[in-house]
Amino acid sequence: MPKRPRTPGRVRAARQSARVTVASLAGFYSALYALDQPVVAVYALFTPISLGVLSPIPGGGRDRARTVLFVLPVAAALTALGTALAVTTASAVAGMLVVGFTVSFAAAYGPAPASVVPGLLLFYVLACFPPYAPDTLSQRLAGLLAGGALLVLCELLLLPAPPSQPYRARVASALDLAAAAAVAAAQGHRHGPERARRLREAGQALRLSQAPPASRPTGAGRTARGLAQAGAATRRVLDQLARMAERPESAPVGDPHSEVLLRGVAAGCSATASALRGASAVRGPEALEEMVADFVAVRGRPSGAVADTEVKASQKLLEYRSDVLASAASAMTVQAAVAVAIGGRRHAPGLPRGQYWYAEPPAARLFAVRLTGNLTLRSVLFQNAVRTAVGLSAARLVAGVLGLSHGFWVLLAVLTLGRTTAGATWSTVRSAAVGTLVGALTAGVLIFEAGGTVDVYAVVLVPAMFVAFFVGPIAGPAWAQGLFTLVVAAAFSQLTPASWRLAETRLLDVLTGCVIGLACGVLAWPAGARAEVRRSMAELLRAVAPLVRLTVLAAVGAPGDPVPRRAAAEDALRLTRHRHRIAEGAYAQFRTEGGRHPVDGGPDWHVALNCASHAVVGSLWLTRQEYGPAPPDALRWAREAVEQLATAMDRAAAFPSGGVRARPTPLPPEVVSAAPASVLPVLVDIDNWLQTLAADLAAIGGGRPDETPPVQDAGTAPGSPAHSGVASSAGSRRPRR
Repeated sequence: MPKRPRTPGRVRAARQSARVTVASLAGFYSALYALDQPVVAVYALFTPISLGVLSPIPGGGRDRARTVLFVLPVAAALTALGTALAVTTASAVAGMLVVGFTVSFAAAYGPAPASVVPGLLLFYVLACFPPYAPDTLSQRLAGLLAGGALLVLCELLLLPAPPSQPYRARVASALDLAAAAAVAAAQGHRHGPERARRLREAGQALRLSQAPPASRPTGAGRTARGLAQAGAATRRVLDQLARMAERPESAPVGDPHSEVLLRGVAAGCSATASALRGASAVRGPEALEEMVADFVAVRGRPSGAVADTEVKASQKLLEYRSDVLASAASAMTVQAAVAVAIGGRRHAPGLPRGQYWYAEPPAARLFAVRLTGNLTLRSVLFQNAVRTAVGLSAARLVAGVLGLSHGFWVLLAVLTLGRTTAGATWSTVRSAAVGTLVGALTAGVLIFEAGGTVDVYAVVLVPAMFVAFFVGPIAGPAWAQGLFTLVVAAAFSQLTPASWRLAETRLLDVLTGCVIGLACGVLAWPAGARAEVRRSMAELLRAVAPLVRLTVLAAVGAPGDPVPRRAAAEDALRLTRHRHRIAEGAYAQFRTEGGRHPVDGGPDWHVALNCASHAVVGSLWLTRQEYGPAPPDALRWAREAVEQLATAMDRAAAFPSGGVRARPTPLPPEVVSAAPASVLPVLVDIDNWLQTLAADLAAIGGGRPDETPPVQDAGTAPGSPAHSGVASSAGSRRPRR
C-alpha cells in the first residue's frame, strides 16, 4: 500500500505540537516534581497551550517568539486582574464582560493581535475562578513567565516554523514585472496576450487573501496602511498595462510622448522594487511626477512632428494616452505609499492629500481611528467582540452560581467552540460533544485502571498531549475535544487524587459550555457576516453614487458655488471610506465562513469593493486641476452620463438577481469635435472612469454591459482590478520646492 504523502498542513501541525508539548511539559514537570509548586505547574502548563495552540500566531519562528514576548506582559496583567476579581462571582462576571469585549475588539488592530485574542482571554478565565487566593499571584505569574519563556525558546530552537514571504517582497516582484511590461510597451511591443496574462496573474497574487496571514498589511499603523495602498496601486498598474497589451487597436504607432512616460513608469517601478527589497534608498514620486506634468501639458496635441496646438489629437490617441497616464498615476501612488510606509515620509507633495491621510497623524491617532471606525453595530469586529464577551460572562455566571468545581472548563468550551454563525456553532458543538463523551469515557477507564498511580498519568500525558495538539487542528473539533479531555484528565490527576468522576465533571462542564455557546450563536447575530456583508456593500454603493456625481460636476466646472460642492464631496469621500472599511471587514469574515462563490449565483462582493476603490481614486485625481468650464453640450453629456451611472449604483445596491447593467452614454463624437483642446482630455478621462465603473457594476451581479464602452476592461475576470480611469490630472501640478 503506497504511503500517504505528507501535506504541509500535517507537517506544520506536527512541528507545532512538538514545540507546545515540550514547552508545556518541561515547565509542568519541573514545577510539580522538582519544586513541588502545583500552582506554578498549572500556569506553566497552560501558558504554552494558550499561546501555542489556542492562539494561531502567524509567521515564522522569530515572528511567533516576538509575538509571545510582546503579549506576556498583557497576559500577566490579565492574570493579576482575574486573581483580584475572583473575590466574588459578581466581580468576576463584570470583569469578564469588560475584558472579553476589550481583548476581542483588539482584533481590529491587525492579524497578530487578532491571533492572540483566545490565548489572552484564557489567562483571565483561568485566574478568575475560586478559590480566591491573591497570595498565590506570585506563583501564578512565575508559572506564566516560565511557560512563556519555554515557548519562546521552543519557537526559536525546536523545529522552528519557516518565515513567510513578506508582502513587500510580493509587491517588489510585481513591480519588476510591471517595469518590464512598460518597457516593452515603450519599445512598440504593444500587443502581447501572454504578457497581459502574466500581468493579471501577478495582480491576483497581490490580493490579501492570497498572502499568508502574517504578511498581510491589515494593521492600523502607518507601515501597514502604506503597504496595503502600495499593493492596491500596484495591482492597478499591472491591470492598466495588461489592458494596453490586450487591445492593439487602441495603441497608435509612434507616440513619443507616451513612450517617454512609459519609460519613466518603468524606471519608477524598478526603483521602488529595489527599495522594497532594501537594496537602495526609498525614492519619492518627484521624478515621475515631473514627467507626468510634462506629459499632461502636451497630451492634447497630435503625435509625430506636428506641433500645432490648435489641431486636436484623435479620440483614439487621447484614449490611449489616458491609459498611459492612468498607469503613471498608479505608479506615482505606489512610490508615494512606499515612501510613507518604509521611507519615513510624512507628506506627499503634489499628490492628492486625502490619498495619504495616514502619513501625518501619530501612531496613537491611527489606532484610535481604526477602533472608533469599528464602534458600530454594523462592524463584524464589534459584533464578534460583543458575542464573545456576553458568552464568556454568561458562562462565568453559570459556573459561579452552580459552584462547578472545574468551572473554567465551561468558559474554555465557550471560548474554543463558539463560531460567528449559529449554523457553524451548532455543527461544532455537536461534534465537540461527541468527542468529549468519547474522551471522558477513555479518561474514566484510564483513571479507574491506574488506581491513583501518578506515574501512569505522567507517562500517558506526554503522548496524549502530542497527539491531541497534532491531530486536533487537522481532524476537527470532535477529535480535538476528545483528546484534550484525556490530556486534562492526565494532568489534573497528577495535581490532586482523582476518581473517574473527574471525567464526568469534564463532560458536564463542556456540555454546559456548548449550550451557552450555542445560545449566544442563536441570539447574537446568528447569520454572522452573511447578512452583514450584503448590508454593508449596499451602504457602500449608496455612498459611492453621490461621490461620483459630485466628482464629475466638479471636473467639468459645472455652474454653481464650488465651495459647498467641495464640502459635500469631502463628506461623501469620508463616508465612502468609512463604509469601505466596514465592508472590507464583513467580506473578510464572510470568506472565512465559507460563503457562496459568485459562480453559485450570488453577488461578487470583491468586485463591489473594487468598484468603490476605483470611485475613491478617481474622485481624488479627476479634480486636481481646473480645466475651465466645459462647453454646454459637454456639460449636458457629463450630467446625463453620471446621472445614469449614479442611478445604476442605487439600483445595484439592492443586488437584484439578474444584476444591474449600467449604460452611461459614451462620449459623443460631436462633443469631441466641439470641445476645446484644453477640456477634451478631462472629458475622455471622465468617459473612461464612468465606463469602468459601469463594467464593475455589471460584474457584481454577473451581468454584462449592454454596450461595449469605448474603454473597457477586456477579459477582466470578476475579482480582478479594473482600469481606474483616474488619469485626468495626474501630476498636472508640479510640487512646490
